[in-house]
Amino acid sequence: MLLSSFTHDLIEAGCDEVGRGCLAGPVVAAAVILPKNYQHELLNDSKQLTRQERQTLQADIVRDSLAWAIAEVSNGEIDQINILNASFKAMHLALDKLSVQPEFLLIDGNRFTPYGDLKFECVIKGDGKYLSIAAASVLAKNYRDELMEKLSLEFPGYGWNTNVGYPTEEHRDGIRALGITPYHRKSFQLLPSQLELFSS
Repeated sequence: MLLSSFTHDLIEAGCDEVGRGCLAGPVVAAAVILPKNYQHELLNDSKQLTRQERQTLQADIVRDSLAWAIAEVSNGEIDQINILNASFKAMHLALDKLSVQPEFLLIDGNRFTPYGDLKFECVIKGDGKYLSIAAASVLAKNYRDELMEKLSLEFPGYGWNTNVGYPTEEHRDGIRALGITPYHRKSFQLLPSQLELFSS
């Protein structure tokens, strides 16, 4: 069972992002504030859950949370400010959208840029340790997966409906055959040799 909170008395927002390692699409972050002593037997790191479980959990999270929000930073901005800064910005944007002001932040990972003067705790693999971070990971992954599936209809041939932009063999074969789309991250190594991509 994941932990319900890090502090005893503060309003905590759990934050997580998805899509850092993708070759295409935005990075998406979510922030979730759950009630103190919240429990949920199924809620876990989104990567450990099936699509159906994530969909079921999303309904529970939206119903049970005190506040939740999702935000994205585009591939173009990722190219401008780098993926790490884009991930932090996406979390900040999600926090901006919360209808309840948190007093403490739980961040998945080992680094974060301060959000105002709020205290925060970085937790490595936090989406498998704290319910609020796990909830944020579920919302962010569902949102991003659905977005990439929609974009796959506009840009077929890259397998985004299944790989959601990650560097699979099918995705890289699509880049070789079709070139890049407006949603690809040009600052990433899209193919083993960048010359292969941009020389034509």
